[in-house]
Amino acid sequence: MGTEPELKRSEVKKRKDQAAKPRKHKYFTAFLCVFVVLLGIFFLYLGRIYNTAQKMTTKIYSSSNITKARNTQNLLKAGKPISILLMGTDTGAVGRSFKGRTDTMIVLTLNPQKKKMTIVSLPRDALVAVTGYKKYYPSKLNSAYDYGGSGTAIKTIQNYLNIPIDFYATINMGGLENMVNAVGGVTIKPLLTFSYGGHSFVKNKETQMNGSTALAYVRMRHSDPLGDYGRQQRQRQVLAEVVQNGTKLKSLLTESFFKEIKKQLKTDITFNDMLLLALKYRGTTHNMISDHLQGSADLISGISFEAVPATEKQRITNLVRSSLNLETATTGNTLLNSSSINTTEK
Repeated sequence: MGTEPELKRSEVKKRKDQAAKPRKHKYFTAFLCVFVVLLGIFFLYLGRIYNTAQKMTTKIYSSSNITKARNTQNLLKAGKPISILLMGTDTGAVGRSFKGRTDTMIVLTLNPQKKKMTIVSLPRDALVAVTGYKKYYPSKLNSAYDYGGSGTAIKTIQNYLNIPIDFYATINMGGLENMVNAVGGVTIKPLLTFSYGGHSFVKNKETQMNGSTALAYVRMRHSDPLGDYGRQQRQRQVLAEVVQNGTKLKSLLTESFFKEIKKQLKTDITFNDMLLLALKYRGTTHNMISDHLQGSADLISGISFEAVPATEKQRITNLVRSSLNLETATTGNTLLNSSSINTTEK
């Protein structure tokens, strides 16, 4: 597969200060925290909540309606590394429908052999041709879900990076505050000094945060010199603490918690899949590696996009494929017609 074509300079104006770029932002951390918490419940307390979990998982199941690049059942049964596309919709509060663009997109891999979890954030404004909707090129990566749902988002990312996506999970924003409170709060050393939403933070000063404080910490964007990428760093920082506080997850084993999850989460991971995850993948949560796909801000006809160099795409392709024990392959290109994904194992 080739790489994305360079933008015509007559159409593109380079933004000198990426951090100043205005972007809409919602509770982008919530979906990932909820998903990891959900995995933690299955990993730690499955035997005690079997019936309740089975009913809940049935209600949150939603097929991607596509043919997967790999046989996911064989992968799970054999305990092979898997990938999950985590998406947070920008529809806002809990209770709204799963529509709109994905405010956050993360590729999560679980490798039980290496006992490692890899988290890679993707820029929502990355320049792509959405699979099945190329007539709308140039498009942003986060429009794929809006155009055709989870299946279209999966296909587009597979083509973009030449990596297989085995499962997906989508959540409406709004759950971060409750999740942090449910695990008894988190202790964070802020990455920078700032004030936001009535809360103040001092760089490297250990701070105990409840849900409201943590939400303010991850929402700020204008004062971060790294812009959206700085927010992603703070997102992963809070996530890591939520995972570390997993021993407190028994406080979540309530009927109200499961009702809340049912409202927020949609995934194509079945209950039987969850059982296999609990049996074979629980060790992966103890070693977390995080990274992000780095682009640069450009304008096309007055619309802001993230242009990602081919070398950076290749770096992330190598990282994800290595975490899945796959052979090295050239990064993808969403403008090619081929939708085949190289899934050769090492």
